[in-house]
Parts: sequence; structure tokens; C-alpha cells
Amino acid sequence: MAKLNVPRAPIRTHEGGIAKHINAEQQLRRSVMACMLWEKSFYEDGVDVAERIQELVPKVAPDKVAAMAIEAREKMKLRHVPLLLVREMARHKSHRHLVGETLFRVIQRADEPAEFLSIYWKDGRQPLSAQVKKGLARAFQKFNAYQLAKYNRDGAVKLRDALFLCHAKPKDVEQEAVWKKLVDGTLESPDTWEVSLSSGANKKAAWTRLLSENRLGALALLRNLRNMDKAGVDKQLVRSALMNMKVGRVLPFRFISAARHAPQLEPELEAAMLMCLSTHEPIPGHTVLLLDVSGSMESKVSTGSEISRLDAGCGVAMLLREVCEDVTVLTFSEKLVAVPARRGFALRDAIVNSQEHRGTPLWTAVKAVYAKRGASLDCSFGWRTPYYYEGQGLRPDRLIVITDEQSCNSVLDPIGRGYMINVATYKNGVGYGPWVHIDGWSEAVVDYIREYEKGGE
Repeated sequence: MAKLNVPRAPIRTHEGGIAKHINAEQQLRRSVMACMLWEKSFYEDGVDVAERIQELVPKVAPDKVAAMAIEAREKMKLRHVPLLLVREMARHKSHRHLVGETLFRVIQRADEPAEFLSIYWKDGRQPLSAQVKKGLARAFQKFNAYQLAKYNRDGAVKLRDALFLCHAKPKDVEQEAVWKKLVDGTLESPDTWEVSLSSGANKKAAWTRLLSENRLGALALLRNLRNMDKAGVDKQLVRSALMNMKVGRVLPFRFISAARHAPQLEPELEAAMLMCLSTHEPIPGHTVLLLDVSGSMESKVSTGSEISRLDAGCGVAMLLREVCEDVTVLTFSEKLVAVPARRGFALRDAIVNSQEHRGTPLWTAVKAVYAKRGASLDCSFGWRTPYYYEGQGLRPDRLIVITDEQSCNSVLDPIGRGYMINVATYKNGVGYGPWVHIDGWSEAVVDYIREYEKGGE
């Protein structure tokens, strides 16, 4: 007779803590929502994460996968992992009927049809399914001549090839003429910063014109602040551009990176970063923000990037600091440290410099948050040093932990509301059960917390 109620073997984080068993949908979410596709992280290779996503897609309901791809693109502002999700949906009969609509939603930039086809053919060239053609054809209708010219590049897959393969039909005569130019290779050169500067124009004059005519997108503006400063561009013009930029598709940590290269513009960068909160209602009551500053949080989000998971966590903390009514900010690694509740980049600096970045004793850190003054807690990871914090026996309305969840021990249940914000993609995590688990690093996490407390899903 088969045994009933046989306990499942424990699973562990990369630091050795006992993790929670979760379902396939939860596993897919934690692999997707903070994923820079194929990029190596502190504990896992990017290829392993991509393969895990591929394995999980057929195990999750089609409508859930489709919704996850759209959420990853529209709310978490990720570009490549949503395309991978749709590509995997196209492999499976159970999921294919949603591919067309989902692909149409996640393709938002004119280079993404070609990028999707590169992913589609990664394991060998094969015919496009009817649903893929449908999604690509509808997506092409989104783009005007400027957008197509801007991303009409030489590569393994060209835009004109993608257009031919999906048999797209233009929505009007004007678009038909644009597509003919794309096919014939006669699209006018776009007025982008790359084209302007490569033409040999005076750099100061080129940047000045592009800024004056509002020709720079948000990411191009942020990435070129140092170049503009070197060229001697009028600082007031740059400040004005920052205050009027569209931040809808910019992740919070992009502003942190920009501030490193243009510290003299921190006030404007802070203001631009916080624009996304302009319509947000305050989150009432007392909130404790508990930031993981362990060594693994220093891993970069992508190869060649200077942005770390800790930067991503700080970006989220900077946003929550603004919307939470009463805030206590703490960091944890080898100890629990109270951080002054500063704002903006000053808060980021205080978090990063609060202590050494070493272990991840999450259970002990949460215990210390709630401990009475003078309590000394066994750290219980490796060298068993005392874990001491001059606490007040905090009982906040909510405890929000921002972490990669790779704890060396389990996690204590929260007293009252507890949120675990995961800014990594690792297979196993600890923040489930009584914890409200949120994966991602955009301002959408603020909305999730607010909607949850209003009774939303």
C-alpha cells in the first residue's frame, strides 16, 4: 500500500537555509520577474535560469503564462524574458492559442520583432506558427517610419525579413509607403543621437540640438549625462530635459546608475525617479523596511553592467520611503543596523554603507526586528557570532523585506503583515507561507502592496 502524507524532502537556498516548496506558477514568477535573460548571477548561470523557465512554461496554465509575460513587459519593464515566455508558449499545443495576442502586447519596440525571431530560432531555424505570424503582423503596425529606421540594423535577423515572414498588412496607405521603404532599404536616416554624433558634428552642438528638440528618449538621456557634461552642454538645458522626461519605461535603478556618472544632477534625477509616484496614495501606518546587504546582493544584474541587485533593492526602498507614512529603515547582514530615514540617493548611500556585505541570516534579522532592547541572538550561521541590535520590540503595521532570499537559515513568520520582495531569480526562496511574496524591482511592487491591503489580489 502506498504511504500517504509522506513529507517532501527539504529544499535549500544557495546559502543553506531551508526553502519553501512552491507550485510551478510561483517558481516561474520568481524566475521571470527580475530576470535579465541569459545573464549570470551570483549563484546561478543565466542559461540555467532560462532552461528552468522553458521547463516550467508547460506546467503553468496558458492564461497565467500569458499574463505573466505581459506583466513582465508592462509592469516590470523587462524586454527579453517576456519574448522567451511567448516563444515557449508557441512550442506547446495547450498554450499556442494565446501566442498571437500575447506577442502583440509584449513587443513594444521596433527592434523586438527581430529579437523575438532570434530567440525563436535559437535552437535551429523552423517555420513560424500561424499565431506567431499573427502577433508579429499586428506588432509591426505599432511602429512609424522613425521607429523602424532607428532599429533597422544589420543582424542575424533583419526587420525586413521579419516583415516578409509574418505577411503583415499595413493599416493605411502611409504605412504601406513606409514599409516599402523598409523593404527597399530607402528609409531616411533617423535623427538619433547615434546618427548625429557619428556624422562628425560638433558634440556640444549636436547634444544641444537634440535636447532642445526633445529628440532623446529617457534611457538615452540617462546614459549620456557624462558625455553631455564632457561636451560642455548647458546644464540648465540638461536639467530641463530631466524634469520633462517620460519615465514610464525606466526602471528605478537606472537613475542610480545615472547619478554615479552625474552626481551634480542628483536633485533632478531624484525628482525624475519619483515622478512615477505622483498619483500614488500614501501607505498608512508604521512600515519597517528591512534591506538585505549581503555579499550576493552585490552581483550585477547583467554582464558589463555596474548595476547590482543591491542597487535594484535600493531603488525599491527609495520609492517605498516616499509613499509609506511612517518608516523605519534597517539593513541586515552580519548584524541589524538602523539607517537614518533619508530620502533619495542619500538613503541609497546610507543603506550601502551601513555595514559589511557578508552573510544572509534572514531568520535572525527578522527575530531581531521584533526583539526587545538589549536582546542578544545567536546568529546560527557558520561562526555563530551574537546578533545584536538596540531594538525597541518593534510591532509595525507591516514589515517589508527586500532581498534575494538566499538566507543561511529559514525565515521567521512575520508578526502582522509581512512582505518579501525578491529582486533575484534563484530557484529556491524562503519568503512564502504567511509572507506576501512579490517578485520584481520596478515601482509596480508599490502598487502590489497597496492593492493587497485594499483587499485586491
